[in-house]
Formats: sequence, structure tokens, C-alpha cells
Amino acid sequence: MASVLPLLERARAWGVETSWHDVAGRPHEVPAETLEAILDVLGGAGGDTPSPGGGPLVVTRGAAAEVPSGVLALEDGGERRVGPSLPPDLPLGYHRLHADDGSRREVVVGPGRCHLPPSLRAWGWAMQLYALHSARSWGIGDLGDLRDLARWARGLGAGVLLLSPVHYSSPLPPVQASPYSPGSRRFRDPLYLRVEDVPGAAALGGEALETLARRARAALEAPEPRVDRDAALAAKLEALGRLWQRFQGSAAFDAWRAVQGADLEDFGAWCALAEEHGTGWRDWPARLRDRRSPQVDAERARLRDRASFHAWLQWLVAVQMDAAAAELPLLHDLAIGVDPEGVDAWLHGDVLARGVHTGAPPDQFNARGQDWGILPFDPWRLRAAGYGPLVSTLRACMQGGGGLRVDHVMGLARLYWVPPGGSPADGAYVRYPAGDLFELLALESVRAQALVVGEDLGTVPPEVREQMAARDVLSYRLLWFEQSPPQAWPERALAAVTTHDLPTVAGLWSGSDLRDQQRAGTAPDEAGNAALRDRLAQLAGLPPDAPVEAAVLGAHAALGRAPSALLLATLEDALAVQRRPNLPGTTADRWPSWRIPLPRSLEDITEEPRARRIAELLRREQPGPLA
Repeated sequence: MASVLPLLERARAWGVETSWHDVAGRPHEVPAETLEAILDVLGGAGGDTPSPGGGPLVVTRGAAAEVPSGVLALEDGGERRVGPSLPPDLPLGYHRLHADDGSRREVVVGPGRCHLPPSLRAWGWAMQLYALHSARSWGIGDLGDLRDLARWARGLGAGVLLLSPVHYSSPLPPVQASPYSPGSRRFRDPLYLRVEDVPGAAALGGEALETLARRARAALEAPEPRVDRDAALAAKLEALGRLWQRFQGSAAFDAWRAVQGADLEDFGAWCALAEEHGTGWRDWPARLRDRRSPQVDAERARLRDRASFHAWLQWLVAVQMDAAAAELPLLHDLAIGVDPEGVDAWLHGDVLARGVHTGAPPDQFNARGQDWGILPFDPWRLRAAGYGPLVSTLRACMQGGGGLRVDHVMGLARLYWVPPGGSPADGAYVRYPAGDLFELLALESVRAQALVVGEDLGTVPPEVREQMAARDVLSYRLLWFEQSPPQAWPERALAAVTTHDLPTVAGLWSGSDLRDQQRAGTAPDEAGNAALRDRLAQLAGLPPDAPVEAAVLGAHAALGRAPSALLLATLEDALAVQRRPNLPGTTADRWPSWRIPLPRSLEDITEEPRARRIAELLRREQPGPLA
């Protein structure tokens, strides 16, 4: 017993929880091998305890906070004499304390609460942009499609569009299918560019562009349609490369690039290096794996033009995204981690928890648990770095939109880590400095005037929801999960029937989703599935043999009774699609997660009577703007 107690004490000191409770409230003890493996990643395997010092002081404006006497250099260039406590009227922002004793420390002053519009009652569509397609797009939904969809949705009275993540994936094929396993959360994917809308595209000639477009659309037009990201990226990069050769420069591009700073320059350098050495940067020559090495600096100079090309693509994405957002406010989506081989892992490798993956323990929807294959931040190293990588990510994701959905918002307080070589059942929760992270989220939200929604589904500790309520972060409510009727749901919430990870209405009601799970070998909960179907029948007043059409409209009629601030319907339900976009716990050979296009084009969607009927069911009597 004496050998176990020090391990448990050491784990708790490093923020590693030694047990966890499942959705039914049953406790699970974390194996000693898991604790040792995670402590090794954190730096506590040798018996050391974490240093209590370091990192910025993050405070809410007006709250009492003791500091050494000294001069506070304000973010705007001003100075304030402070000590022994901070004055209550400090401006919001990122400041630096120069103490009289010679010490230095960052001081972040936040607003305490996220931005909320003064009046907020809106409905909208949740969508997978890659699944959308039109007569003009190249086999995958693009930002031109998004602009057109937003204009149509606005005409129906919608107030918002929720996008699946448009995070950056790769500068060359193969492209990661899941938008929640990005190469970078800081940058966006030029895969979504509408090539014809890029200045100068007409000079390439319509026939040349159409030849490339046909190549990109081939998989979409096959007997079993699929979204072929690799073909679309290859075709678009060929066209965009030709346009870059013709590009004569732009004052607007230069100004935008200057604002982005060193992050964009590092990003461009990585993309150019990846084109030569492959996207698996951990297999690059050792001299290139550290972005700060002299060898990387030499390569920057050699690859300057190609790096500038990738920076230019980011500018084009920003321009086209702004055009879509001008039609209707966009709610962007922030993934919880990054691809170990992606650009963010190269840029911020010193603050990521190498060797572990983020995932989820076994639950009623997936008996095996989930390993998402993505890297989380190391909470201790992130704090020591002044939270800079997180702040830059939040800031970038809030650009060009009316709000931000934070996927798995519990990750601001704790994340489930799967240890190296372990299965999801072998994992443990690791704690994060929730107070600091929620304050930073609030500060960036207020600066961007962006609403924040936290995806708090599943087993979430009470303290996380307490933080959300205190910080004006809207929670999630799903028809599939809630036991109370929609009219009893809270106002400060986003309410929906389902999500990309859960059954569509047609899939549940027809039984096809259960059959899909069985074929994919995910060990579905058949009793839970039957109970969910019974609940839908009760809420919508449906007989067991009601047609799918009645189930879809009945589900949204029930959703429309919720007083929640935001009501969202999916485009899949508008088209009565039976297959969900993602089936967690499967592999590509078992299920085409994130590769399933919508069965009908954008032009058809805008004429779909069921979509208009859903809009009527969700339209608010006293709508309010999202932004």
C-alpha cells in the first residue's frame, strides 16, 4: 500500500484524476500504469511536483487581486502604478507588471462574462460545409456555396448558420477527413475556396477551370457518391498556383498579412517545407523539426515565394468568409485538439502533450470508448507559455463570424487523455486551469463581439456548467438527450434535435441508423435506441407506423416549443437523410464518416418544401439578431 499512495498523491498534484464516473454514476478507478504513463508525459514521473509559480495572473476586472508594487505596462502603451492590489478600473487586455523587486509577470484583465447580444432569439441551420455542393462547386461545398446558402436562409428568417470546423488540414493530399482532427485550429482550409471568385480567375479561361472542376467532381458523381477531399484539393491548388503566378500584389493583402504577424509567416514556412518533405513533420530531417532552428531560418529564405503563396491563400479564405458572413452571421466551431502531424503541432509542440491522445471513456453510445487521435494542450506548459497559443487560436476562430461553438467545452476544465499505447478504457481525466481559460475565452469574445456556445453534452462536472452560467456561455440542449420537455429547457442555450455524431430523425425513425451501427461493428445500445424512438413518438404525438416525414416535422415542432435563445435544425434533417455524418468509433473501411455528401444539390435544397416547413416551425415570434 505504501507504494500506491505516493503515486496517487503525485497524480493529484499534477491534476490527474485517479478515478472517474460514467454516465450512470458508476465509479471507475484509473490503473496505476495509466497514472504513471500520463505523469511521464506531464513531467512528474520522477517524483517531482509541479512548480506553483510562473504563468500570467488572470483576473476579472474589478476583482480583488494582490500584486507586488510596481508599474503595469498596459497593452495600449500606457502605464499605471499598482500595488499592493490591482485597481478596479484597469482596461481589459494583456498587460505586463514590472515589479519594484525586479520580477516580471503578465497580467490579463478580463470582463468576467462573454459577449451576449442585448436581444437574442434566433433560429438557423447547422451544416457540414464539405457535404454541401452546387452546380458551381468542385465536388465539395465551398465559400461561394456558403454565401448562397446564407442568403437563402436569411430569406426564410434564419438568424445564424452553424458551420462544422473549417480548420486547416494539409497543403497536399492526403487530407484528413474529420474536421475535428485538424492540422491547425489557428488557420482555415483553402480547400473551401471558390476558385472562380478569386481575382484574375477569369483570365485562366472557363474551359481550363471546368476541366479541373470535372476532375474534382468525379467522386461526387459516382454510383456511391463521396466527398473526395484529395481530388478537390489537388485540382484547386493547381488552379490557385496558376493564379498566384499572375498575382501582381495587393495593398489589402499586405496590410492583412502584417496584422497576422509571425504566426502566419511560420505557417507559410511549414506548408512550403511540407510540400518538399511530406506532412508528417516528425519524419523530417532533425534540423527542420524545430521551427526556431537556424536551418529552418535558412529554408524560410529559400522558400519565401511558396510560403507567401500559402499566406495568400489564407487571405483569400478570409475575404470569401467575410462575404458569406455579410449575408448571415456565422457560428464557427472550435475543435478540441490537433493532428500530431499537423502544422499546429510543429508551431506549438512545446505546449502540447506529446504521446497522449484526447478521447472519451466508454459510455452508452460507444461501449469501447473513443480515441480521437488528436493532441491536447499540456496544461502546465500552456500556462508557462502565457496561454499565447490558445489566445491566438480563439482570436482567429472568432474572426469573420458572429459567434463560436466550443466543441467539448469541458476541455477548458478537464480532458480525457488516452495514454501512449493504451485503449480508450485505459484513460484518465487531466485537469486544466478552468478559471483562467474561461476568462480568456470571455475576453476574446468581448473583443470580437462574438457569442459563445459550449458543447456540454454527456458527463460534464457541475463546476463546468457553473462556469458556463457565470460566464454567459450558452449551453447545449438536444431532443435526443433531454428528459424534460422542450418548453422547460433554459433560455440561455442552443437547442437542437441532434448533432453530427448522433442519429438523424429519419435514421432513428426508420431503424436504418441502428442497422448502420450493427454493420459497422460499434456495439450499439439497442434498448437505448428503442427508448429514444419511443421518446420521439411521445413528444411528436406519432403512432409507431408514422411516415418519416411526420417524424421529421414532429421533432422540429417539439423543438420549436423550446424558449432557448438559439434553435438549430440540420440540413440532413431538412432532406430526411438517414445516414448521420459521423459514426464515432468506426474506421474508414467500415463507415464513410465525414465523407458523405448531401443527397441533393444546393439548388435543390433552396426549393425543398420540407426545409421551408421546418423554418416555419422554428421561426421565432420576436426574433433577435445574433450580432
